[in-house]
Amino acid sequence: MPAVTPGQNPPLNAPALAQLAQSIKQWASELGFQQTGIAGIALQEAESHLQAWLAKGFHGEMDYMQRHGSKRSRPEQLQPGTRSIISVRMDYLPEPANLSRAVLDDPTTAYISRYALGRDYHKLMRNRLQKLANKIQTAIGDYHYRAFVDSAPVLEKAIAEQAGLGWIGKHSNLINRTAGSWFFLGEIYTDLPLPSDSATANHCGACNACLAICPTQAIVAPYQVDARRCVSYLTIELHGSIPVVLRPLLGNRIYGCDDCQLICPWNRFAKLSGEGDFKPRHQLNSQQLLALFAWDEATFLAKTEGSAIRRIGHQRWLRNIAVALGNAKTTPPVIAALTTKAGQGTDLVNEHVQWALAQHKN
Repeated sequence: MPAVTPGQNPPLNAPALAQLAQSIKQWASELGFQQTGIAGIALQEAESHLQAWLAKGFHGEMDYMQRHGSKRSRPEQLQPGTRSIISVRMDYLPEPANLSRAVLDDPTTAYISRYALGRDYHKLMRNRLQKLANKIQTAIGDYHYRAFVDSAPVLEKAIAEQAGLGWIGKHSNLINRTAGSWFFLGEIYTDLPLPSDSATANHCGACNACLAICPTQAIVAPYQVDARRCVSYLTIELHGSIPVVLRPLLGNRIYGCDDCQLICPWNRFAKLSGEGDFKPRHQLNSQQLLALFAWDEATFLAKTEGSAIRRIGHQRWLRNIAVALGNAKTTPPVIAALTTKAGQGTDLVNEHVQWALAQHKN
């Protein structure tokens, strides 16, 4: 999203800035954001954590995590002149957690991370942030700003934590004491010296439920996730072959993973989203693996139009479902579906199909 051409801002004293901050939060609420906070730009602790994580190679093939150097942790380098950051959250939970657990417990049904069941959140939130930025401009005149929704090197969770939206849990997701963790984050970097909110205390305590439930044990220690083992990384970010040793652990998860959120006790406070765009499309919250495996590329593109799922492409979609079918119960329809695909797709898909067939011979 482009920055507004800067003009001569009217002088804003401390009381005026404090009032503007309150107005921003009210406008954001009117635009459908569930919470808004304001953070400064000092992210030294988060930068140290990021550097240590990268040094261990935990980012896997996600080269973009280190490509931009210190721009990710130093906002003024990414957007010169930045003095404060407006951080917002938008709840997306599309269905009660018990329904999601039921899908995970049914090996014939495909599990798709609940954030991806509806329309892609990026465009919706960018549009809302632009409207918020416009309201600020109407109130004070031209100013520097730039809005982000998972679209640039931004440490969104660390920023949200400093803005008081929650704390980063042991699974590395942001948790809000009264809303759980089923929400998206967005930011507006601005040259306005807005007063910062206070960070929220960490309330994970002695709980290690997320570490214990992780199907691939990707949370190698509290607050440390080895993405190379994470189901979300394996099914979304990884372009090549899924490591054989990890395939049985994926179960029926074909796009992302929510286990650590489903088990988190703070999510008993999570509320269902009121956004229609986040509701499940094409019954993707309860589709059978065999039905999705039968989608040709044209069907895949049509059914995932406007969805975050489309980014993995049809071949990785088939790769992931082949693994899930390899983990399913041995039935004639499963064997027939895998046999039909054997040797017909790309080398990537065929390798995973052959692996899946081998699982049903053991």
